[in-house]
Amino acid sequence: MKINPEVKKALEEGRPVVALESTIISHGMPYPRNVETALRVEQTIRDHGAVPATIGIIEGEAIVGMTPEEIEQFGKRKGILKASRRDLPVVYAKKFWAATTVATTMIIANQAGIEVFVTGGIGGVHRGAEKTMDISADLQELAKTNVTVVCAGAKAILDLPLTLEYLETMGVPVLGYKTKELPAFYTAHSGLNLDYALKDENNAAEIIKEKRSDKAMDGGILVCVPIPEEYAMDKATIDEAIETALKKADELGIKGKETTPFLLKSIVELTKGDSLESNIKLILNNAKVGANIAKEYAKIK
Repeated sequence: MKINPEVKKALEEGRPVVALESTIISHGMPYPRNVETALRVEQTIRDHGAVPATIGIIEGEAIVGMTPEEIEQFGKRKGILKASRRDLPVVYAKKFWAATTVATTMIIANQAGIEVFVTGGIGGVHRGAEKTMDISADLQELAKTNVTVVCAGAKAILDLPLTLEYLETMGVPVLGYKTKELPAFYTAHSGLNLDYALKDENNAAEIIKEKRSDKAMDGGILVCVPIPEEYAMDKATIDEAIETALKKADELGIKGKETTPFLLKSIVELTKGDSLESNIKLILNNAKVGANIAKEYAKIK
């Protein structure tokens, strides 16, 4: 593992650090918006008093705190793998370039000693999973890896009720940031109630501290931040785009880890780019909240 000197120094001094994934760079957005967004997210975290640590794998080495040049390479390079937990031994052994999913970013962040990780949306139970058993490894990782994930809920292309049920079964605290409703990524509303709402970032930090104080409570925490209403999409519009994209994926036989990138790209096309703009805005908002949580946790840790 290679840790950026700035990140390493911040960790040693107990200052707030926020982990970021790299799948959004290589598989989530087209170039150059992917690189622009990654750098804007990092700057947002800096503006709110924390140190960003974008995580990726270059030639079989985990990088914690990619440089702007490395982010640029990730944005341009073709054929970068999308690596989940199962892929890591092969990626490391064969010295591949690989982007980290939510699951692998959690693994590497935990190894580096980073508590807070900001992403757009987590993976979850896919629609039709009762037949396909297509369930993201993100959920298993949340059940066992000691990282707090700040997101806008699970991606709206998923089966949200089943995803929430799975998280409950696996003992993952799902906390709504100033809401008791699970956000639905592109919109703030899913109609699904959460058990706990956070009143502010300090409230989140106190919960993290309690969970980390007892080894019997190992596992992740999920903080769900609704997309600001001014950037949210019309629910009927996005639901129609999702249904069309799902039908197209089924017709083309798209399965496995290629499903999410395909669906997100299709939805961008169907909404004429509006979903991409919402995606960027929600990630920037998550970055602000995540940086503030990391700051509060550093104070009380």
